[in-house]
Amino acid sequence: MIEPDNIEITIARQCELLCISRSAYYYRNRGESAYNEHLMRIIDEEYTKHPFYGSRRITAWLKRQGYEINRKRISRLMRMMGIEAIYPKPHLSKPLKEHRKYPYLLRGLTINRPDYVWAADITYIRMKSGFVYLVTIIDWYSRYVLSSEVSITLEKDFCISSLDKALQYSKPEIFNTDQGVQFTNNDFTRHLKKNDITISMDGRGRAFDNIFVERLWRSVKYEEVYINDYDTVMDAVFSLSKYFEFYNNERPHQSLGYQTPYEVYSEQ
Repeated sequence: MIEPDNIEITIARQCELLCISRSAYYYRNRGESAYNEHLMRIIDEEYTKHPFYGSRRITAWLKRQGYEINRKRISRLMRMMGIEAIYPKPHLSKPLKEHRKYPYLLRGLTINRPDYVWAADITYIRMKSGFVYLVTIIDWYSRYVLSSEVSITLEKDFCISSLDKALQYSKPEIFNTDQGVQFTNNDFTRHLKKNDITISMDGRGRAFDNIFVERLWRSVKYEEVYINDYDTVMDAVFSLSKYFEFYNNERPHQSLGYQTPYEVYSEQ
């Protein structure tokens, strides 16, 4: 991991080699109260089980568990976590005018080979104190995780970096995302267009349009995140990287005939 006293390799270069930003290395807790962080951990677990729960249901469920909270607090925390219920909701999020939205192209499509469709998504990752965000790019056919990046903010840069890493290996015919600003911004879509990749986007508020990524998040959280308390961003980066190596190369999938994602992806 990063060695601050290394006189031969600067901290900036070490961060670059480990594919993390310098801001992630210097990250400190964001200042949320211990109680809010506790609520966010519980919200994360409940939402992972029931991604159709919006702020109303989450608030009602928490009250049934004995928490004295209001919906305004839960809505704010869920926005910070970057999560929402999967059902469509009119006019809750005004898209930026300069960001074009693309139609969802995967409904009824037979995905029968690797590199036909890739998908990307972002999820909240809790730490012992504070939290980070994780983006992954996955091949739909094989479930192979092509790249991942961790960030302390929801800015677009870590998504573009993850895309650049994935495109070093191959490219898909279709790339599917949700309508988040990280994916609709012109810098991200320009990378896809210059590689002649067709863009597909989920319907607003319909996370199940990207169902294989949702399944990946459940695996990541139950098999890795919830059994580990990351002390630092570096701990999260290192542990998640190890998990994806396991996920790709060792973890058999029933839906793949008990082959690993790498075995199916490398058949092409």
